[in-house]
Amino acid sequence: MKFGAMVATKIDDWKLLAECESLGYDHGWVPDSQMIWSDCYATLALAAANTTRIQLGTGVAIAPTRLAPVTAHSIASIARLAPGRVFLGIGTGHTAMRVMGMKPMVPREFREYLRVVRGLLSGEEVEYTHGAETRAIRFLNVDRKFVELDEPIPIWVAANGPGALRAAGAYGDGRISALNEPPEMTRRSLAAIANGAREVGRALPADFHSAALTTAVVLRPGESLASERVIDACGSQVAAAWHYAWEGWRMNPAAGAPVPPALVGMFEEYCAYVDKMETPREKRYLQVHEGHCAFLVAAERRFVTPGAIRSWILAGTPEEIIGQLQAAERAGLREITLLPPIDSARDLFRDFAKQVIERY
Repeated sequence: MKFGAMVATKIDDWKLLAECESLGYDHGWVPDSQMIWSDCYATLALAAANTTRIQLGTGVAIAPTRLAPVTAHSIASIARLAPGRVFLGIGTGHTAMRVMGMKPMVPREFREYLRVVRGLLSGEEVEYTHGAETRAIRFLNVDRKFVELDEPIPIWVAANGPGALRAAGAYGDGRISALNEPPEMTRRSLAAIANGAREVGRALPADFHSAALTTAVVLRPGESLASERVIDACGSQVAAAWHYAWEGWRMNPAAGAPVPPALVGMFEEYCAYVDKMETPREKRYLQVHEGHCAFLVAAERRFVTPGAIRSWILAGTPEEIIGQLQAAERAGLREITLLPPIDSARDLFRDFAKQVIERY
C-alpha cells in the first residue's frame, strides 16, 4: 500500500509537499481547478525543485481546460525538474467545469485526449485533431531537453463511470477513484478497466496503479464520529461528496439519489438546502462548490454526520484504519490518497503518518 498526500492547490503552501516527503508519504498530488485554486503546474514546479524522493503529479489535471499537447508538455516540463518521479493524474473535469456551469468532457472525447497525451509522452508522432483540422504532431527539439521524455511519466486516470474506466484500461497506467471506495466496488472497477484494456488488445500492466481519494481521521481516545474535531478534520471532504452527489442527481434525476441507501434522507435535506441558496438558480454553480475540499462552509456542517463520514471517509482508531486499508489492498487498491482541509492539513498529515503509515 502506498500513501498519497494531496494538497488544496495554494501556491505558497508548496512546502507542505516537502514536509509530506519527510513524513514518509510516497506520492504528492496537486489538484487542477482554475476557478478556485492556484495553478497546479506552478505549484508542482516549486515542489519538484525542493524535494528529492516523493513522486509528484497532478491530482488531477483537467482535460477540457487545456489542449492535449499542452497537458503533455506541462507535465513533461515538470519532469525536467524531477526526472523519474513525476506522474500525470488526468480527469474529465467534474469540479473544474461545474464551477463554471459547464459539463465535464464526454467519455469519447476523453478517450481520444488520453490517446494523444499517451503518444506524446512516449515520444511518438500522433494524429491530432483540433477543430476541423487533423495534423501529425510530435515534440520538437527533444534532444535539447525542453521537456523530459527519457523517464516514463505514468498516466493515472480519474475514473468512476463505465466510459472512463474503459478509457483507463485502454490508455492508462493507473486509476484514481473518488472517495473511500468499498472493496467490492474496487474489484468491479478493476474488472471494467481490464475489459477496456482487452478491447484495444492491450495487456493491463501487472503494476497497474489503483488509488482512492478521500481523507482520514485518526480518532483519539474518547472521540466519536460526532466530535467537533472530527467534523473539522473531514468536513470539507464530506461536503465535497454532497456537492458531487447533487451534481449527479441534477444530471439524471430519474436515476434517484446517487448516495448509499442510509444517506437518502439526508441527501433529500441537502437538495432542499441547495434549492434555497441565495444565488440565483441559473448561477447556482457559483455557490454549490464553495469550499470544495479546502474548507467547510458553516451552513453545511449539519450534513457532516457519522453516517456520511463512515460512507466516504477513512475514520477510526489506528487499528481500525489499518484493518480497512488491508481489506482495500486485498481488493486491489494500491494507494490511499488524503486531501484534508487546508487549515489543518499539516497536523492531519503528520498525525496519519505517525499513527498509521509508521505502523502499517
